[in-house]
This record gives sequence, structure tokens and C-alpha cells, in this order.
Amino acid sequence: MDTTAAPTNTHAPRDPRDQHVLVVGASAAGLATAEALRRNGHRGRLTLLDAEPHLPYDRPPLSKQLLSGEWTADRVILRDQKMLDSLDAEFLLGESATSLHVSTRTVTTGSGQEVSADAIVLATGLRARHLPTALGTGDRGAPAGIHVLRTLDDAHRLKEALASTARLVVVGNGVLGCEIAATARQLGVKVTLVGAAEAPMAPQLGALGSRLLAGLHSTHGVQLLGERRVAAVQHSGGRVSGVELTSGEVLPADTVVVAIGSEPVTGWLAGSGLELDDGIVCDTFCRAADGVWAVGDVARWHHAGLGEPVRLENRTNATEQAIAVARDILGKGEPYAPVPYFWTDQYGVRIQVHGLIPGSAQLEVTDGDPADGRFVAVAIDDGRMVGVLGWAMPKQTRQRRQELMAEAGVDVPALN
Repeated sequence: MDTTAAPTNTHAPRDPRDQHVLVVGASAAGLATAEALRRNGHRGRLTLLDAEPHLPYDRPPLSKQLLSGEWTADRVILRDQKMLDSLDAEFLLGESATSLHVSTRTVTTGSGQEVSADAIVLATGLRARHLPTALGTGDRGAPAGIHVLRTLDDAHRLKEALASTARLVVVGNGVLGCEIAATARQLGVKVTLVGAAEAPMAPQLGALGSRLLAGLHSTHGVQLLGERRVAAVQHSGGRVSGVELTSGEVLPADTVVVAIGSEPVTGWLAGSGLELDDGIVCDTFCRAADGVWAVGDVARWHHAGLGEPVRLENRTNATEQAIAVARDILGKGEPYAPVPYFWTDQYGVRIQVHGLIPGSAQLEVTDGDPADGRFVAVAIDDGRMVGVLGWAMPKQTRQRRQELMAEAGVDVPALN
């Protein structure tokens, strides 16, 4: 794919503000696209299509505030009905997209509807990965007590299960697995966190951060088993009873949460002509084809600053990329090249990462002290600053982020 060419939308009205824009996916990225369009002067027809029946909601709180019971479900809803009405948009909820005809920009839905538009934004996000069926965890015939956490309905089911769970095994020690483990432990559940990484979130945090996070979980009573893989899920009477590891260890469990990552929802696009490779492949403007854009977790676009394709799975990118795509639809686009950013809250500690922390990087503490549980460190790789790790010091972390942006030579909107 040509990563720099700006395709001409010959089907669109002369004024892009009058286009009919169809957004497939009404979660954070899709809704943010719609809102950015309206803020930037779009006045044409606007349609949002989503397979879930719920109003647009936020996903980060599902593994924390909602799962813990601190929030009720209404608090994860992104906008109330009055605010959604002010968008003057048509919401087709509970309606899944099943195919896309790129040349006519027409999406067919599960109920047989055909929706055509001048511009289409694909924001279908991710679906949770499951353990292989051979391990006893397939969608059909799986024992009761095995959960994933991706949707609002998933969160409700897991919350209900945790209320009667004595022993929880979380499979996967990445961001989501760690957040679920922390929340469950604070609810008084006995938790074992097992994963392929040597330490919790090691690929995201590097040696220093993952070591400190391991200590945080251990202090709160979580049993940590790194560099382990699941051999089988044991069950009795149709209900999960334990997790057997390839090392031979057996972990007793009333409930198992599988948090081994997600995969882009792109199966419905097979045969569309779009390039699919770990997401929807796009150019530097997040364009997948003439008049078709991708945004959020499902978009794999060419990052001009990094010089390679990138797909980011975080809430901040969903919003920032949506703004960039909306501007491009309206003829005001620029290559999208943000400094990657994500955050996580565990046991009341806000952990932030700007940029990347590759395994080869050296971490240098610039503010605070890891021994005190509050610090900022910069990641240096090949003589260059490539990332910032902030631990319970958000203000100082933002200051170091400015240095990272100057090093990277890019500009991104201020983060809240």
C-alpha cells in the first residue's frame, strides 16, 4: 500500500461537510469520530452501526470500577441520551456488519439491511481471545466458570461470578489480566496470576516496572506464576475445577478468567478487497481505501514517525485517532503520528507509559524514588529517549512526556 498518497473520493459531494458518513462501531473510537465530525462542521447525514445493543460505553472501567462494584453500569455509558441526540445521528444498535462493498461504500448487516454512504469509518475494535478448544475451553461445551472480559455483558457476568468465587485463576499477565487480578484481590478473592511473561506486564513496563508491579501484587497477596502456559482446564460436573499448566502444576479454581489478548474484528471484511493483516491496513492518514478509514483498536496504520505499521490498543489512541480521521474526512487531514501512550490503575497506583519501553532500553530515574513507590523514569535506547514510565507521579510524568515529544519530533494533543 502507498502510505503517503491521498486518494481522491470521486463519489463524495463537493463539500465534504455534506457527506453521509457511516461509522461501523459505536464504542469509544466510533463515537469520538462522530463527535469530532460535528465539532469540525460536518452537517450531513451521520449513521453509527454497532453489534452491541448498549449505548456507547467506556471499556477501561470494566476491569476496575465496574468489576469492583464501585461504579454502577450507568457510569460507564459515555454520553447520556440528550448528548447523543444532539449529534443528530442515527444509531443502529444491536445490528452487526456482515460485509463491505468498497466500490459502492455499502455495508450489509446481519438483518439484511444495506447502508450506503459517501465515507465509511471502520471502528469495530477487538474481540477477546479464548484458549484453544483442545484445552477444554472452546465456545461449545466449555465448562461453566470460564470468563473473558471485553464487553459490558462480560463484565456483568464476571462480577456476578466473583461474588461467589473463593479461588480465581487469571490466565494472562498483561494489562487486562493484572487489572482483573488486582480488582478481584481487593474484593477478597484468592487470586493466582499466571502468564507467559516472566513478570506482570514485562513487555509493556520493562524490567524495573514489571519487577515493582510484581512486588505490588505480591504485597496484596496475589500468587504470581510467570513463564507458564496452560496445558488443560480441569472440570467436574460441568464446572471448572482447576487449571493444569505445562509445567505439571495444577491450580485449583472456582473461576478462570482468560486474558491472553484480543484480535481485531475483521472477519466480516474478508473478500472486501481491503488489506487485512493484524487489523485493517491503512496509510499515514488512516485510510484503508478510497473513502474508507479505520480508527481505534482495529486500525493498523503506517506511523510516519516510527516508519512502520502500528496498531495501538488503548483508550487515548481511540480518541486522538478519531479526531485525526474526522479531520481527514473533512479535507483537513494530516499524517497521524502520535507518541504512543497508555495507563493502568492497580491498587490505587496510576502507572503511565508514554512512548515505548523496549527490552533493550536502559531506564534512568529522573524524579522520585522507586523505593518510595513514586517515581518517573525515562527509557534510553541506542542513545535516544524512547519512552517514559510514570509511577504515581502524573504531573512529573507529563513534564517528561514533553521531552519525549521533542526527541520524537512529533506533536500530539495534550492528554487528560
